[in-house]
Amino acid sequence: MKGISYITDSKSRRKAVVIEIKALKRYDEQIEDLFDAIIAEARREEASVEWTEVKKRLKNKGKL
Repeated sequence: MKGISYITDSKSRRKAVVIEIKALKRYDEQIEDLFDAIIAEARREEASVEWTEVKKRLKNKGKL
């Protein structure tokens, strides 16, 4: 992909991604999807909260 390059280790395994600023606008939706996937994976082991409980908490905080 144009504007995106990878930093690799001595065995040519990808270790990091370098994204040019100009490329961010071009790939903004894909990058957002990637971040969403990373966050979801990181939170996989967290306990879930029922939607009704979330709404109740938000109402108690005056957010709804």
